[in-house]
Amino acid sequence: MKKIISTDQAPGAVGPYSQAVQSGSFLFVSGTLPVDPVTGAFAGDTIETQARQVMENLKAVIQAAGLSMASVVKCSCFLKDMNDFTAFNGVYAGYFTADPPARECVQVARLPKDALVEVSAVCSAD
Repeated sequence: MKKIISTDQAPGAVGPYSQAVQSGSFLFVSGTLPVDPVTGAFAGDTIETQARQVMENLKAVIQAAGLSMASVVKCSCFLKDMNDFTAFNGVYAGYFTADPPARECVQVARLPKDALVEVSAVCSAD
């Protein structure tokens, strides 16, 4: 059985998908973009500002499910430019100060709305 998780504290889906789906003790959070949920615009044009907004959006969806960032067991990180890897890690590390989740971080040809970064996550309520 699955439960759809949605919040207005993060941008809505830009396609036929849910912000997150809870199934059993797992929460699967869709890729989040650096869109400010209040304005609908990108939070900025640098990797740092976009990464911070992505992580805040991710956190908002996770909290809407009653979980915290400590429940994240796996992230998938997509960068427009791998030259942004170090700067992205600087922001990302601030959200996982102890026992960071497993992850991959890859460069992709293009992201929705030409974002610089997108991150998805899997969480465990256990």
